[in-house]
Amino acid sequence: MDVRRPLRQARLPVSGGTGPAARVAPLDGLRGLAVAAVLLFHAGRLGGGFLGVDLFFVLSGFLITGLLLAEAGRGRVGLAAFWGRRARRLLPALGVTVVATLVLAWAFGTPSVLLFALDDVPWVAAQAVNWHFIGEQIGYWNASGTRVFAHLWSIAVEWQFYLAWPLVVALAGRGRGGHGRVAALAAAGAAVSLALMLAHGDAVDTTRAYEGTDTRAFALLLGALAATAPLRRGFARVPAPAADGLCAALACGLGAAWVLTDGQNAPGLFRGGLFAHSAACALLIGLLAARPDGRAGRLAGSALPRRLGELSYSLYLWHWPVYLLLPDPVFALGGWGRTAVAIGVSLLAAQVTKTLVEDPVRYRARWASGRRGLLALAAGLAVAAGVWAAVPQPHPGAGSVDIGRLTAP
Repeated sequence: MDVRRPLRQARLPVSGGTGPAARVAPLDGLRGLAVAAVLLFHAGRLGGGFLGVDLFFVLSGFLITGLLLAEAGRGRVGLAAFWGRRARRLLPALGVTVVATLVLAWAFGTPSVLLFALDDVPWVAAQAVNWHFIGEQIGYWNASGTRVFAHLWSIAVEWQFYLAWPLVVALAGRGRGGHGRVAALAAAGAAVSLALMLAHGDAVDTTRAYEGTDTRAFALLLGALAATAPLRRGFARVPAPAADGLCAALACGLGAAWVLTDGQNAPGLFRGGLFAHSAACALLIGLLAARPDGRAGRLAGSALPRRLGELSYSLYLWHWPVYLLLPDPVFALGGWGRTAVAIGVSLLAAQVTKTLVEDPVRYRARWASGRRGLLALAAGLAVAAGVWAAVPQPHPGAGSVDIGRLTAP
């Protein structure tokens, strides 16, 4: 989910890249709440917590489009530099987590878990694992208990968006009226994406509708729409008391959806429900970005959710393999005790990854820059390929796993 990058120090233009910059720290808090919902959902504790992924998507579309439009307003979008920043931000932590997960699956997983992990890794590396799951007709909602990389479908969707959408903004966002053109394209794309979800949402297996890049693009595009100048000016015009009230109402509505939604069985989920949820997320994000210092912004940007937001990318990467590979029960604990241990281990792994991998690469530590950086990259690729080739293939059909222990990601 690069919807999970820290935003505490991000600065977005209030309108069209020409006005004063506004800090958007509350969006980090939203990211923290989203990852908390996902963690609880995967532990079987929050039936609608999977909707936190949609909040990640909308946040990602909002921030990325704001940054791209700001560049376009200065005359030119540096596509190579943009993709380089995305790669530095997303791929090192992903690579470390995938390699470590393979080793852990070999050491602690069942043969079936290891077999599927080895099969999925090339698709994870190609950032196309969502289409691999769709093409192989791997039922998302009932087969993920055997796949340690099942949650990475959302990372693949985001990466595919990062490859395509900047090209659109670079072409349409230049010159006078660029924001309006980008807004129109984002709105039209979201409508087409909704139509595709409606077309695929009636299937018995909803994996195609849930994991397809085209069917989920509306969440990213609604975030992109909210980042354009026409919408941002509208958010800025909302008086502070009204904005706080709207934020409170939207947050309560989203929270109710997370609590009351029962997985894929929720009525209307694939018939506009996911779209409505994403639209509410876009409104909340737009209002908080316009008034980050309001009461709602200060609450959303408070210490605990913001801290979770800063850890959210590595936390998202780690939590599902930890959940799946952790013994059941652990330390003679089951139920909420096991959930607490699993979350604690995930938090620890996320903090180590952020400290040793994410931040040094992102902020260009000496070993991650210049010639040293290229050597580190080459060494990392060699290690990843070597581990994948060295882990022994288990016999097909060997072993089993209790796929009902956890909830699908």
